Amino acid sequence: MNWETIYRKKIADVQTALNVIQSGDRLYIGGGAGVPVTLTQGLTACASRLRDVELTHILTFAKAPYVAPEYLESFRVNALFIGHNVRAAVQEGRADFTPIFLSEIPGLFQTGILPLDVALISVTPPDEHGFCSFGVEVGTTKPAAESARVIIAEVNRQMPRTLGDSFIHVSRLHHIVEVDYPIPQAPQGHSSADNLQIGRHIADMIPNGATLQMGIGSIPDAVLQSLTHHQDLGIHTELFSDGVIDLVEQGIINCSRKTFHPGKIVAGFLFGTTRLYEFIHNNPLIELHPTGYVNDPFNIARNDKMVAINSALQIDLTGQVCADSIGPRFYSGVGGQIDFIRGAARSKGGLPIIAFPSTAQGGKTSRIVPMLNEGAGVVTTRNDVHYVVTEFGVASLYGKSIRQRTQELVNIAHPQFRDELMCQAKTLGYV
Repeated sequence: MNWETIYRKKIADVQTALNVIQSGDRLYIGGGAGVPVTLTQGLTACASRLRDVELTHILTFAKAPYVAPEYLESFRVNALFIGHNVRAAVQEGRADFTPIFLSEIPGLFQTGILPLDVALISVTPPDEHGFCSFGVEVGTTKPAAESARVIIAEVNRQMPRTLGDSFIHVSRLHHIVEVDYPIPQAPQGHSSADNLQIGRHIADMIPNGATLQMGIGSIPDAVLQSLTHHQDLGIHTELFSDGVIDLVEQGIINCSRKTFHPGKIVAGFLFGTTRLYEFIHNNPLIELHPTGYVNDPFNIARNDKMVAINSALQIDLTGQVCADSIGPRFYSGVGGQIDFIRGAARSKGGLPIIAFPSTAQGGKTSRIVPMLNEGAGVVTTRNDVHYVVTEFGVASLYGKSIRQRTQELVNIAHPQFRDELMCQAKTLGYV
């Protein structure tokens, strides 16, 4: 039987496909911009016949109607990274959060620690050999699909076809729902003056020939805007967005001096605007791989001059970084911060960087604090932190005593908080 015949036999409407879900099942939902919107929106129509179904996923860019209080007996989310669409439910105790390094999420599925009954995914139409690409979200979705008992796939005509370890054959799919809609977008934000200054500080640290990891947001965009005079940069990152396109077109990002996957931009997933999705479609410069591979610190370290740029909500004067919670309230997740901080630290000439504006709440509070807020989680330990950057400069913490760290961090705090921070440091016996 040829693949076209197999494909046609598996086509179903949304509700027929979702009828395979049973009470007590655990479902994986494709993440980021690869969320299967039609399938996830159709879940609530099944609620009356289902009980105790767990929905596990990372950050998703779509509405999450299944997390509404009226569906609590039917569905309960287990977030591996908290997005805005499930944050209130997690904080109110109506949904769960599992802290986990991004590099280790595939292993949860593959080893049966978090066994999956059904995977809801979004893929491209099949090529001439019957292979569909996972498109913009390979990272955790490919391992989840390969581990699930049943795969329900949206085949979206508007999903860009990405290359790398990013394919699944139609024979592996159990039900196919054909759709044709634009995948979710994440428009680029505006970089403030402070973030632009942070970007300039970081750009000054980056040598020619470096390989970069950055996410999306105003600080990564500000860094990219400040790299216009660099040469032969590469990318190895869990995700990237539109900001890299201009530097690729200018020849600044060409990956020619990468020591791991030379000549290739390597990532696990992507989200951005239509411009990005058109840029990545069938682009041989770009390879997507599962995050168990991309985020493996040992693989990251195989890139010489690896520069890891991550952010934080707070850092205390000893160097402890909180990036996933505001006090005891879970806000986001661990993601790939530790994966890349540790990978860059082990890279020849690597630079692990934590970067953030010096203040929060419109300048009312300092992000550099004597002690983390009560209940705040430590994502990156004081032992892992090398460089911290704010708009006021760069603090070098690695190999420094608590007294030296205190001075370094006070020096890059907002001036209005420096005297208070030093006074608290003396009370704590740090200086």
